[in-house]
Amino acid sequence: MFHRTQSPNSVFSVPPWFIPPALLIPKKETEVKTTETRRTRSTILLIAAFLLLPALSTFAQTNTVKSIYDISIKDMDGKPTSLAAYKGKAILIVNVASHCGYTGQYTGLQALHEKYKDKGLVLVGFPCNDFGAQEPGTNEEIKKFCSSTYKVTFPLYDKLHTIGKEQHPLYQFMTSKVTPSDDVKWNFEKFLVAKDGTITARYVSAVTPDDAKLVAAIESELAK
Repeated sequence: MFHRTQSPNSVFSVPPWFIPPALLIPKKETEVKTTETRRTRSTILLIAAFLLLPALSTFAQTNTVKSIYDISIKDMDGKPTSLAAYKGKAILIVNVASHCGYTGQYTGLQALHEKYKDKGLVLVGFPCNDFGAQEPGTNEEIKKFCSSTYKVTFPLYDKLHTIGKEQHPLYQFMTSKVTPSDDVKWNFEKFLVAKDGTITARYVSAVTPDDAKLVAAIESELAK
């Protein structure tokens, strides 16, 4: 038989051998659980940071670029360059593809180039395989195709991505500076850049190079 002790402030009796449940958990086990909790939290934070990295990178690149001329691109030989050489000129930028329903627009683009190149227009093409995998070739194959099939002489640059996680900073910049400010939808979209580097307009793929509105916008920029 045991004696009960009673707290002066309580009506409950507690046996002298009573041990609170929390004290029954071994100290080592508690430490292990704490360590595991910390590791779990660290893992969650690392995963969250990894998932957010692409978005943060895109945000940083877009917000640090002040001008289209600041953006690094590559020529067809893979050498770093930029559009800075075209300062003071109007630029028509087109994402091109060799196996697209709009590929025939190369003829009209070359005609624009020949008509306005001496008046201050620079027409540039960026091969892109984002839509329907319609530009699968190498830069060398693309150059040969454009030259032999459409007699293209306007500048072509290194293949790039216009959308997605690998969207090139050039397209991040352009799509954020003009209305509508959303992603490119297909091959042969056109962006018109003013002489001061401002993105003044964009045209969907179906707008042909000889479209009256596009030609009028080009001539308006050249007249400034």
